[in-house]
Amino acid sequence: MCRGEHDRAVARLRAVLTTVPPDAPVRLGKPSSNLFRFGRRDRTDGLPVSGLDSVITLDRDARTIEVGGLITYEKLVAATLPEKLMPAVVPQLKTITLGGAVAGLGIESTSFRNGLPHESVVEMDVLTGSGDVVTVSPDDPLFRAFPNSYGTLGYAVRLVIKLVEVENTVALSHHRFSSPTEALAAVEQLWNDPLVHFLDGVVFDRNEIYVTAGRFDDRAGPVSDYTGRSIYYRSIRERDTDRLTLHDYLWRWDTDWFWCSAALGLQNGFIRRLWPRQHRRSDVYRRIVGFDRRLGVTRRCQALLGRRREAVFQDVEIPLPHAAGFLERLCDTVPIRPMWLCPLRSGDDRTWPLYPLDSGMGYVNIGFWATVPLEAGMSSSHYNRLVEQLVADAGGHKSLYSTVHYDREQFWSSYDEDAYRRVKRRYDPDGRFPELYNKVVGDHATG
Repeated sequence: MCRGEHDRAVARLRAVLTTVPPDAPVRLGKPSSNLFRFGRRDRTDGLPVSGLDSVITLDRDARTIEVGGLITYEKLVAATLPEKLMPAVVPQLKTITLGGAVAGLGIESTSFRNGLPHESVVEMDVLTGSGDVVTVSPDDPLFRAFPNSYGTLGYAVRLVIKLVEVENTVALSHHRFSSPTEALAAVEQLWNDPLVHFLDGVVFDRNEIYVTAGRFDDRAGPVSDYTGRSIYYRSIRERDTDRLTLHDYLWRWDTDWFWCSAALGLQNGFIRRLWPRQHRRSDVYRRIVGFDRRLGVTRRCQALLGRRREAVFQDVEIPLPHAAGFLERLCDTVPIRPMWLCPLRSGDDRTWPLYPLDSGMGYVNIGFWATVPLEAGMSSSHYNRLVEQLVADAGGHKSLYSTVHYDREQFWSSYDEDAYRRVKRRYDPDGRFPELYNKVVGDHATG
């Protein structure tokens, strides 16, 4: 794609923004979403995004790529892997966009070395509430406040990010542990091994936890395929070692949406054979779930049977010294299995007002996504509120992509409200974009 085409796409976006009434909601007309704030369908026209999902330039020598902010990681990886490069962190679902990962949550098994996606951004163009497009670099307050702002400070329409050198194949070793303490001690040990390039884990139960270490290995040999009948997360229990192409390793979780495809029956062998391979994708499953949530089919069926369930879709980040204790309490109180473990450490000492990670501290991201049966007398948000309390007790943070139940004081005690307000006043003085607390807490139906 040439720069002129990208510039014309940005001009179209700005032109439409100027026609939106000041009191009308503003959102991007994205074809998909990875958020879990389901609710009524927003039927307002979104801002046009065509032309904002392409590669503008790729500099092999400098190991950087310049792209539109709406490019998906699937398309981004397809452009970089032929050059034996990849983004420093590639979130696990194909349709996560680069701009979305920078403004929200993006994490994967390289995060223990490379931090989070926003840390590898060199510069970006942001469409602000005033209709301007401003170019910001790491020293700008908007640049630093942008991560975790979820579109409330503007939209990234162009980004330049650093890339890292890669090889074609990843060798995996799966290590089983019988307690959170043992598993997290192993994570800490593997963290310091220079031959480990990827690191994550799966909690099948309190006494069955696997830590998976990956390293680049381009020696000749067979590789596994988990896009057909075989299912990646099940293989972790079945074999001690494995090998995948880097492409298939990066998307190992997408085929079955980690393990959540089971809720759609897709892990049944008969149904799996009938389900077209090209539709074994996280975005397909998410659309099905979103459709069901909007129509309330499952909810009505549960009500007819006298049952209630709560959707608990959470990613939380816990300081490594407190992670084992947190995981034990989580296993004791929240009946969700499996859970994903992903170590991370901030790669620099810059201040991120809405993503306050201590640069000297290791963290463990714990992800769990399921519906949970509610007992009589439990509120409809029982488990989500319990998780928020456990996270606070452990000195951690939770992602804002799912439902949030903090009151305003609790919410802003975790983030730098003053820094956010200063940037908001400067770049969105008329409040064209929603305020962060209102978006993630007060209005679960949008996002």
